[in-house]
Amino acid sequence: MVRKAVIPVAGFGSRMLPASKSIPKEMLPIVDRPAIEYVVKEAVRAGIKEIILVSHSAKTTIEDYFDSQFELEQQLEAKGKHALLAEVRDILPEDVSVISVRQHQALGLGHAVACAAPVVGNEPFAVLLADVLVDCDGQKEDLGAMVEHYRASGAAQIMVREVPEERVDQYGIVALEGKVPASGESAPMTSVVEKPAVDAAPSCLSVVGRYVLPGDIMAILAKTPPGAGNEIQLTDAIATLMQRARVDAYVMRGRTFDCGNKVGYLQAILHYASRHPQLGEKARELMAAELAESAAN
Repeated sequence: MVRKAVIPVAGFGSRMLPASKSIPKEMLPIVDRPAIEYVVKEAVRAGIKEIILVSHSAKTTIEDYFDSQFELEQQLEAKGKHALLAEVRDILPEDVSVISVRQHQALGLGHAVACAAPVVGNEPFAVLLADVLVDCDGQKEDLGAMVEHYRASGAAQIMVREVPEERVDQYGIVALEGKVPASGESAPMTSVVEKPAVDAAPSCLSVVGRYVLPGDIMAILAKTPPGAGNEIQLTDAIATLMQRARVDAYVMRGRTFDCGNKVGYLQAILHYASRHPQLGEKARELMAAELAESAAN
């Protein structure tokens, strides 16, 4: 059973400065709630019961957000604001826990995941990048499907999507044993490389930011030397894992939003605002009005 998820949140978010100077980028709001809540709830819907934040001393507000706040709840109840009270209490189910471990040095994603090894132990676990949002728009959710594929096959699952050929040097890129499977399906991988040169990339399938991995990978990460960018790369550890066991690429169904940069963050706000259950209709009206105003001027 995949019951644990590791979410690295220790980065400084330099691409989101100056907003991230005093606010963790993961706490920047997407409409009416911080980005990190979308990611955590995605994990919870996939059956995760233990969230492990790999954090930094300057980011305690993320942990605080998932803690109960008795005084606030008491005031909302006393004022009869029951709908708001329900929203505050619904941030995290009672049977889900959030704990934090520290990453004292920024040595790469692989290092961040390895920092959670004492908590993960030998159990399989998911990894979710906190600045990547995934919306399946009513379809079966990708992370939940990846967990199911892992349970059925025992093979690690790496979520991928196709990117333009000229952008492959910005991502981890995988190669497959056979043809690219349909969305929502998995196929065995033959290689994975971090940020290859455009003319050397094995495919145009990029790693998106969702993984389901066996506990064995923690021992591999402990021995993985620095790679691209002089950082310990998770993709390098996955490449080593592939020498011992099957690893699958899972082709995502949903849309992904990179909230680690300003354009992706803005795109996410527009997307989630237009689909918000209470604000969606008004948000779409405002967007249309703004476009009409801009065109007129």
